[in-house]
Amino acid sequence: MVMRKRWARIWRVAGVCVLLGAALHAWREPAAPSPPAAGPARSTTDPVPAAPAHWRLGRVDLHACTLPAPAGGGSPAAWCGQWPVAENPAHPEARTIRLRLAVIRSDAQTPAADMVTVLAGGPGQAATEAWSQLAAGLRGLTAHRNVLLLDQRGTGGSNPLTCHDDQSRSDSITQDDAALIRAEASQCAERLSRKADLRMYTTTLAIGDLEQVRQALGAPRLDLIGISYGTRVAQQYAGSYPAAVRSIVLDSVVPNALALGQDHAANLDAALQAQARRCESEPGCRRRFGDPYAELRQLQRQLQAHPQTLNLHDPQRYTVGQASLSADTLAIVARMFAYSPLTMAVLPLSVDAAIHGNAEPLTAQARLLQGRLSDSMSSGMGYAVSCSEDADLLHTRSADQHTLLGNRFVSTLQAICSVWPKGDRPPGFHRDFRSAAPVLLLSGEFDPVTPPRYARQVASGLPHARLLVLKGQAHNVILAGCTPRLVAHFIAQADVAAFDDSCLQGMQAPPFFTDFNGAAP
Repeated sequence: MVMRKRWARIWRVAGVCVLLGAALHAWREPAAPSPPAAGPARSTTDPVPAAPAHWRLGRVDLHACTLPAPAGGGSPAAWCGQWPVAENPAHPEARTIRLRLAVIRSDAQTPAADMVTVLAGGPGQAATEAWSQLAAGLRGLTAHRNVLLLDQRGTGGSNPLTCHDDQSRSDSITQDDAALIRAEASQCAERLSRKADLRMYTTTLAIGDLEQVRQALGAPRLDLIGISYGTRVAQQYAGSYPAAVRSIVLDSVVPNALALGQDHAANLDAALQAQARRCESEPGCRRRFGDPYAELRQLQRQLQAHPQTLNLHDPQRYTVGQASLSADTLAIVARMFAYSPLTMAVLPLSVDAAIHGNAEPLTAQARLLQGRLSDSMSSGMGYAVSCSEDADLLHTRSADQHTLLGNRFVSTLQAICSVWPKGDRPPGFHRDFRSAAPVLLLSGEFDPVTPPRYARQVASGLPHARLLVLKGQAHNVILAGCTPRLVAHFIAQADVAAFDDSCLQGMQAPPFFTDFNGAAP
């Protein structure tokens, strides 16, 4: 029962973190070193002045800081501050929340007047926490521009809304998973309501926050970089404040018309089947696995009939404990593996090992996934967004019942949102995006959640748009290969025709592993 409840919780978190935007696995080209800021030559005997501890930018007081790195890696240096906003703009006399923001200061003595702004994914990821994964690849942007990171209300340091397990109550729940999900969502909503009006954590209110912060910083025009769910935020902001936007980069594009989560099952199956065809085109992979998608579904049927329990070496705690591998576990892990070409390269091997009696590789990855999802997302904020903006548009589809995911994601969101407080969705919220700004759209060939057709749909309505589909890549591609340089060139000129993308032509996915030592020669 405990294992079943644990995976119900993971479905609950994964079901609302419908897009994700963390740049954890993309191939990266080392960033070119930024030129030193111009300035007078200094004698080696001159005393070096102490670095300032404070910086006032517009009306915002900032202090030197290091940013969190929840996924590991270095903690980037930045200038941090807070900005107060009314939780409910219609009642400013009520609760005030303080938004955490950070500025990555430009290397230039006189930076460009515009400012790059990174909008994180999820929904539920914090921009200040995502930057540690983006910093090396996007460092070139700071050669001439400051970069703004604003934790969206409900994430990171902006009154975070996170649902933690309450084991004392959940252990008493013995109903089916839908009832368990409703009970735990209701429990979380009750707890979070002590510090937040959960109706007030929507995309619409978040873009109002961004505009307030922009004005406080001196009203620079913004170069928006939206990643995954952040592309929704970028489109909503640019649609509401067009004069504030200089350029837009949309990575792993979510059309405004999309109800988040509706297409997950079909999109994942399409991506997995395309990857299976790629395996069949590689002689070593074809000999080793035949049709990896067929093997995946075979394992799913086996686990539906006979879930496995095994003793697992915990990869985080270095202990041995009991763990389970079920059909639900498999679906979640396969979906998350498909987000990156690097993890996708090992999925057929892990599935094949489980079919033949060694389920530990898949189960260990599932355990890592459980911790990673919980650590990187403010799940309550994700519920607030999805339940307010999308849930009433979701419906189960008979065709999806035959996919790897089935209708589980949709039914999970519906169960959560049946008890979660909902904010207002403005008329026209899901209207197609229109903008006169230059827009660079990025998409991965094998993206399992925001496929290239989404980007084409958005680009078709934009007069100054350019779409790059990166061969062999999946979700969140802004760090792949030479893409960071192309993004920097685009933002520098605010012109979709200002760069040559021929450096992308040699990009391809890594070969599939045929054993745990690597790919076939």
